[in-house]
Amino acid sequence: MDTLTEWRAQRWLATLASRFGTEGLRVAAAVPRLGAAVDQHAAAVRDILQQGVAQDGGPRPTGRVLLAGYARGLLDRSGISVDEVCGRTPLWIDPDWLTLRLLAVCALNRALPPARS
Repeated sequence: MDTLTEWRAQRWLATLASRFGTEGLRVAAAVPRLGAAVDQHAAAVRDILQQGVAQDGGPRPTGRVLLAGYARGLLDRSGISVDEVCGRTPLWIDPDWLTLRLLAVCALNRALPPARS
């Protein structure tokens, strides 16, 4: 995987985390029901990414590239931009599916080893 692709994925995920995920994951840590829902979505995302990567002998995309691609795909299919997601005020007590999925992406990204600069 080339360095530019990795950098772009890292930057995109950092934007999502800082403008959306940090607050949501903080709330999820304090509200057990939300935390459990995020954990379930994170497990589903992890499974999807593990099953969806073809082993064609080429370079395997990094975890951040896979996560960013997955989240961008969700937003594309939803017709929502990352700016719209980050600009809206989510209802953390009763979040929609997309909010939970994006929080799961943020949680999985947070769990990855630190990116190399």
